Amino acid sequence: MLPLVQDLTNPSPAQGWAHSERESLQQRGPADAILALALIHHIVVGGNVPLSSVADYFSQLGKWLIIEFVPKEDSQVKKMLANREDVFYDYDIDGFVSAFEECFEIVEKLPISSTERTLFLMKSRRH
Repeated sequence: MLPLVQDLTNPSPAQGWAHSERESLQQRGPADAILALALIHHIVVGGNVPLSSVADYFSQLGKWLIIEFVPKEDSQVKKMLANREDVFYDYDIDGFVSAFEECFEIVEKLPISSTERTLFLMKSRRH
């Protein structure tokens, strides 16, 4: 397991002489699996990235995806939306599933007890 710390709204590009010394995040893959816990709301709500774009990018990065969907009802998302207009009309479980089904087969969906969050296991349609 190789944990990578990246700002996914601005990932590191290929660098060095002729962009060949260090590969971009995408060029390093595909990874066998991606673990994205408590992340989606930061990318979509915090980074203003559409769900469909997140799904497409993740499907390029890895073969399997374990991802936690954090809905607007969650206290952390409420904090993020407290001082801004909510323009994220498709940011709900149905919009999430719809966007990710374009790029992934949803293998399993599990509600996380005592929360509004849902855990998904997905397989990329690209690999």
